Amino acid sequence: MRAAAQLYTLRDYLKTPEDVEATLKRVKEIGYRAVQVSGLGPIDPHRLKEMADREGLTICATHIGFGELTDKLDEVIAQHRLWDCRYVGLGGMPMEYRSNEEGYRTFASIATEIGRKLRDAGLTFVYHNHDFEFAKWGERTGLQLLLEETEPEAVNFELDVYWVQEGGGDPVEWIRKVEGRMKVVHLKDMLITADREKRFAEVGEGNLNFVRILEACRETGVEWGAVEQDQCYGRDPFACLETSLRHLDRLGLDR
Repeated sequence: MRAAAQLYTLRDYLKTPEDVEATLKRVKEIGYRAVQVSGLGPIDPHRLKEMADREGLTICATHIGFGELTDKLDEVIAQHRLWDCRYVGLGGMPMEYRSNEEGYRTFASIATEIGRKLRDAGLTFVYHNHDFEFAKWGERTGLQLLLEETEPEAVNFELDVYWVQEGGGDPVEWIRKVEGRMKVVHLKDMLITADREKRFAEVGEGNLNFVRILEACRETGVEWGAVEQDQCYGRDPFACLETSLRHLDRLGLDR
């Protein structure tokens, strides 16, 4: 498994093509050799590819809007082929499907259809969770329902270990549950303040057991560990990504 920077962490520095160019340069200087494309302002796909190539950065995965996946899938496929990027990610289930079990089933059917088309194009659809998928519908959580109701050959997962923990799940258990259906994982830590507030944290600065998390990822064939921090609470997000990378270096994660 190799480390990648999830660019959503740096979204405030990605609003223009010039911002993107400067940000990719800084990401490479920090030590990352791959990125997940997410949170960018408008930019020509060819220009983005040129920037990434110039910095020697692999585009390992993306997050794409649901509307693009349903209405502009041919464009999405062309874009990912241009970027040599196999993993097409959806950052979360649209709100209209979250309120009951039937909504989850409907979304699972739509996701499977999207995933089949991407698979036929040589790409892989990956679904990123938050905590809401751990609400229970009968005996199953929403995430278990998605795991069971989507076609394994069409839909993969992109577990976010912070959000699994926030939802009351065990990140290591879930990494093993999706074995064979996850090649990209989101790595972010969770800390608790003295006032019992849960906060996003740099990997190694919180309470998640990343020794066991990385061990499970390696044993189940995960290819990319995308480092993300949704909020940095006034700290420099570039420094946050660097702190995470240094800790992952100590744990033996490849770059």
